[in-house]
Amino acid sequence: MKIATFLARSVVAATLLALGQAALAQTPPAPGASQRVDAIRKAGVLRVGVVNNPPWLVQNTSGDGEDWAGPSWLLGKEFAKLLGVKMVPVAVSHETKVPALVANQMDIMIGPLNQTAERAKIIDFVTFSSTGVCMFGRADNPKFTSAKTLEDFNKPEITVAYFSGAGEEPLVRQQFPKARLRGVANSGSVAPIEEVLAGRSDVAPLNRMLWPNISKKVKGLAAFPKENDCQDSKIFEIQAGMGVAKDQQVYLDWLRAVAQRMQPAVTAEERRMTQNLK
Repeated sequence: MKIATFLARSVVAATLLALGQAALAQTPPAPGASQRVDAIRKAGVLRVGVVNNPPWLVQNTSGDGEDWAGPSWLLGKEFAKLLGVKMVPVAVSHETKVPALVANQMDIMIGPLNQTAERAKIIDFVTFSSTGVCMFGRADNPKFTSAKTLEDFNKPEITVAYFSGAGEEPLVRQQFPKARLRGVANSGSVAPIEEVLAGRSDVAPLNRMLWPNISKKVKGLAAFPKENDCQDSKIFEIQAGMGVAKDQQVYLDWLRAVAQRMQPAVTAEERRMTQNLK
């Protein structure tokens, strides 16, 4: 066989394989293969857990357009489209999103969720993103601005705030066992900003992608690490994605295959939402 002919056939074979994989990614499990998919088809709806969590999932309160936006919403719509059903949001809080998922109040938590070891014991993940956090505090607070390393916040005289039930909670508890820890309820903000501004806490974690806009919007704050506007932070870097209840391997494998195929579009949407954060 001539080399040119061999190469041509190899290219064709690779193309057919890629097309076949793409087709499989778009084809939901056949009837009887997944109890979850069968139930979704029977109900005619895909129940998706939602909670405001920029830039992945952002609630639209303007009254125009869809109620939600972001890469999580984009991926959820693709799941529903391929299943031939309507997507129905199920509103939850950061405290209830995992219990509601385990209690079968939704088919998938599109949230998204940070993938932690504790959560991985009770739910499975469809990951499509990752992030680190900035630690932020008041620019006029020497207990914050004097910190040179992350360990400098792990002191009894430092109060660290965090949202109860959020993915950062176990990480904060593990990283700062010597500090005073202050868990607060999420009132709709992206971080415990009021806690820090009011002086009740010295430092709190914030998704690094949110910091550039927050620093412009809320004056008097500073970030750690400060280099490159905190965008190179590896603090608490973890995988992020969607969650489904355990023991649904066929359903999980299909969701992951679709997410993998959609990754370029999901990444582009995440970048767009990050740039538009307010």
